[in-house]
Amino acid sequence: MTFLEFLLLLLVLYYVVYVLLWILLDCNVALWYKSRFGVSLCSMRGQVVWITGASSGIGRALALSLAKHGVKLVLSARRVEQLEQVQEECLAAARGLLATKDVMILPMDMLEIEQHKTHLYSVLNHFERLDVLVNNAGRSQRASWTEIDIEVDRELFELDVFAVVHLSRVVVRYFVEQRGGRGHLAATSSIAGFSPVPFSATYCAAKHALNAYLLSLKVEMRKLDISIFAPGPIATDFLQEAFTGSPGGKVGLSTANQKRMTAERCGELFAVALANKMDLTWCGLFPVNLLAYCARNPTLTKILGHFMTEKTLNKIREGKL
Repeated sequence: MTFLEFLLLLLVLYYVVYVLLWILLDCNVALWYKSRFGVSLCSMRGQVVWITGASSGIGRALALSLAKHGVKLVLSARRVEQLEQVQEECLAAARGLLATKDVMILPMDMLEIEQHKTHLYSVLNHFERLDVLVNNAGRSQRASWTEIDIEVDRELFELDVFAVVHLSRVVVRYFVEQRGGRGHLAATSSIAGFSPVPFSATYCAAKHALNAYLLSLKVEMRKLDISIFAPGPIATDFLQEAFTGSPGGKVGLSTANQKRMTAERCGELFAVALANKMDLTWCGLFPVNLLAYCARNPTLTKILGHFMTEKTLNKIREGKL
């Protein structure tokens, strides 16, 4: 065997192993590696993390994962009773690492953007600092492209994009004025933010837009840490509140008995991404993870497009395949 043949063999083996990892893992390879050998979540102990949409689902799971390691929390959402329940769960999970004052409940409606600055002042008055903002609040969508009313497009963008961008700007200004431009801004995006799926056109567009906003910010402010976390299908109640194609409509469906990653596992991986200040990460059960990798390669995306119909893709995103 010549040296060139040996190098080609190593290259082939490398790609074979990489593809196997795409199939076997429930997240991208870099995130999996950091979860095993990266910075420990204990490194965030004492930091203040503000999570929007913290009353259920991914936000709640992330809060619990961070609380276990002594991370101080600000929990925001509209539903106060659920926030109080999450606060109790976080204190129990912390096992003495946190006191009640270390888990702040801050009720807020993301769409009331005129209150964003006031909410930030409330956080600073309570903790005197903010280290990480996690933009997790938002709603999904299920609707045929041709049946979506333009008002739904506007409403979804107001919540999933413009409200997030406005709160982020308020917090980034604080990072610039009080911390020399250093801070950590994170957002729950979606694999649909770089790999469009059927019957969620507005949602896909919103997540693409959000990703672009945050990546543009990273180009402008190199000191600022930006984390985009893009989950695939997760077992939460998000379909209950998901937009349809009609103004005021809600899908109102359950994700029970579907093939989805648990919210707990998703929260753990999100926490790892934050601790390691990773730029872009994603997670999902097979074949979601594999498809996410393929979506990052235009050639593979085109090849897959010849073999997968919109019905097949929809079954995958709904956890039915």
